[in-house]
Formats: sequence, C-alpha cells, structure tokens
Amino acid sequence: MVPPDDAASAARGAPALTVAAVAARLGVAPATLRTWDRRYGLGPSSRLAGSHRRYGAIDVARLMVMRRLTLDGVAPGEAARIARDTPASELDDVHSAISNVVPIAVESPSGEHLGPVTVTALVDAALALDAPRCRRLLTAGLADGADRWWVDLVAPARAALAARTVLARPGEDAHSLFDAAALAVLRDRKTAATRVAEHPSAAVVLLAPAGDGTNRLSLHALASALVERDVNARVATGPLDVRHLVELCLMARPVAVVIVSDRSRADLSLVAGLHEAIEDLDIFVGTVDEDAAQALPLRRSVHRSRTFTGLLHEVIAATGVSTQGGGAVDR
Repeated sequence: MVPPDDAASAARGAPALTVAAVAARLGVAPATLRTWDRRYGLGPSSRLAGSHRRYGAIDVARLMVMRRLTLDGVAPGEAARIARDTPASELDDVHSAISNVVPIAVESPSGEHLGPVTVTALVDAALALDAPRCRRLLTAGLADGADRWWVDLVAPARAALAARTVLARPGEDAHSLFDAAALAVLRDRKTAATRVAEHPSAAVVLLAPAGDGTNRLSLHALASALVERDVNARVATGPLDVRHLVELCLMARPVAVVIVSDRSRADLSLVAGLHEAIEDLDIFVGTVDEDAAQALPLRRSVHRSRTFTGLLHEVIAATGVSTQGGGAVDR
C-alpha cells in the first residue's frame, strides 16, 4: 500500500503506458479500454507530445480494480463506480500497477491460463467438449456486459459452430455443450443489479420466442442485459401460444413484451394475437424477416428491430430506465 503522501509522487515517477500495453497487462482487448474510458471515465489522465494519451500508475491501478471486480461477477457500471471512487491512497501499491508485467488472467483449478477471450478460443473449447473451459471463457467475456458478450462473442461463436461439420460420438454435441455453458454462466451471475431488478417496484419485461423454433439463448442474453439496467426481465419457457402468453401477461403485468425470431422465415403470429388481446401493451419484435415484419400490426404499440442491440435500445427507452447500467448499448 502506498502511503497517502507518496501516492502522487509514485504516479509521477512511474512510466506512462499506451493503450496496447495496458490492455496486454490486464488481459483485455484495447477496444475494451476505450469502451471503459468512453462509458465510465476510466481513461488515461496524461497526454504526451503529439496528443498521445498515456495511462499513469493510478489510472492502471483503477483499471485493475475494475477488471478484478468484473471477473468476480460485479456489473461493469458498479465496478467502474467503485474503481473511480477509491482514493488513490487506498489503491493496492500504485507503483506496482505499472511495474507488474503479469496480466490479470482467468485460471482453471489446475492453474491453466485461459489467455485472450476470443471467438476462436470459445469454438475450440466447445469442439474439444471442454465444458469447464467454455464456462470460464464465457464468464470472463461478461466483463463488458451481456450485450457485448452476445454481439461480439457468443453469437459469432454459435454461428461458427453451426457452420462446422464433425463426426461425433453418441452424446457429443459441441453446439449443445456451448449453449448449456452459456446458460449456466448467465444463471450463476449474481450482481447488485440482480437484486435491484428483482425488487417489487422494478419494471417487468417479458421475453418470449416466436412460434417457429427460435433458440432461447439470445432471449436469456437480452434478459441479462436488461437486468444489468435494473429491469426485471423474465423469459417465457415451455409450450407457448397466444393463450399462454396472454395468461403470463395478466399474471406478471409487464410494461412490455419482447418477441424474437432468429429464423429467416419467421412466424410472428404471436404478435398479432397478443396485440388483439391486450391492445395497449408495448410489444417489441426482433426479426430479420422483412416479409414477416411487413405483416405486423400497424399500431403505435408494436415496434420492430432488426438487431439485438437495437432491440435493447428500444426496450430500455420504453421502460424509462437509464442506459448507464451494467453495460452500455452503443454499437
């Protein structure tokens, strides 16, 4: 621990680091650091000749706090607040934040360093049927929030797995193993936002798959992103038709319903049936099928989005919560 009077001098005496150097030491992508700077104000505080910004010792120490907290499951927004509000005198050895060359990394019980969390690493782990490694990689990838986790990591990995043709033994299915690992990571994630979202006063949003065999994993990812923003998001599972959906709405009284199809030919009959039963309920539809979208009811309460992030934006606007929750939604 650096004494209060020595914190500033330690920072002045330490070398300043580039974005790439800090990213390597923390075990994150440079883009993640730029995101943390833009969203949470955890950026470099010094500027050298030529307008090149550099991270000082205190900057890196705060980023280490941010990184460790997110790896422990704390929502990014809350982790950033703690990192910003911690006095420099209380940060762990400010000078060693610069001099320490060992990156923060996720390790297996055997001490294995996972390395960078990439789509390729996830696909390789799934094809090797290494469920524990999949879970650890997916857990580390949640540090930037569930929206980035899905868009930048999980969705591309699932697409890559779907494109692979393999000869498997009975019971071996890399795609199913991957989905199960992703669901387990979302299920086990406990944050302060989770407790807020489950408060009786929190807005409830109901998420449901369209009646066309849509995979529910994207719904769980969207629900997790909403929970990060203090929305009590719930996913409808099991058999689902208009009657079931209306009953769930009467029971949960959601401020909005999200219906998603991941098919090129979507069946959005649930939308028309739900709107007819509850006309003033906001319904958000996620689909890439232009023909199906053209057949949606032309009402102010029915909204359509083509992307995961666009759908998240729309729902957040409808619930009236801040976009500065666990992870940002700009993309």
